[in-house]
Amino acid sequence: MNRHLLGMLTPSSNTVLEPVTSAMLAEVPGASAHFGRFRVTEIALSGSALAQFDPAGILTAAGLLADARCPVIGWSGTSSSWLGFDADERLCAQIQAHTGALACTSVLALNEVLKTTGVSRLGLVTPYRPDVQAAIVANYAGLGIACTERHLGLQDNFSFSEVDDDQIRRMVAEVMDQPEATRPQAITILCTNVRGAPLVPELEARHGVPVYDSIATVVWKALRLDGAPLAPLAGWGSIFSLPQ
Repeated sequence: MNRHLLGMLTPSSNTVLEPVTSAMLAEVPGASAHFGRFRVTEIALSGSALAQFDPAGILTAAGLLADARCPVIGWSGTSSSWLGFDADERLCAQIQAHTGALACTSVLALNEVLKTTGVSRLGLVTPYRPDVQAAIVANYAGLGIACTERHLGLQDNFSFSEVDDDQIRRMVAEVMDQPEATRPQAITILCTNVRGAPLVPELEARHGVPVYDSIATVVWKALRLDGAPLAPLAGWGSIFSLPQ
């Protein structure tokens, strides 16, 4: 059996992405996730909050994942959505240079899917602060994607994991409750410490549009980079049925 050893870089206060990622990969023969943490405790635009994403700590964690011979290392986080997408492009290049592994991220994978599927109107659901959300909306506007958004105004990263299913359902329903001309063509649940991925099939069936969870996007891209089959994950949402 081919082994697919996928490294996932993880915010230190995140308690959602590890069990969800492992549950997804349990569907794929020979696949397993291996996690490397670096310190992230809050999401804000202050200097101290932004400094959490300095590449030095991330590369240290990536180097430890390389010891496990992970051929692909993914950043299972959404920081470039407010820092600027080029932050993830630089990080991927640095990870590859530092470890020799292929690299991907939740946000770059999402952007690839949105470009491939021609999405210009996106429903954006997050737990973040208003100023963080505004930065995300502006960055997507720069790609020609208009966002209809809902957010919870939270800052403490651990608190994101306590957002319940009904809150997620409500925010998704609200972004979809728009006139036809502005209704989103797809939705993203953008935060890897929010338990959106298990709800994706339900939400897609209810609202009739693709729902791209940020844990799922990095799993999708990491599996593609490693040449692993995606069909076993079809029950986790339409992203896993996109043409390879």
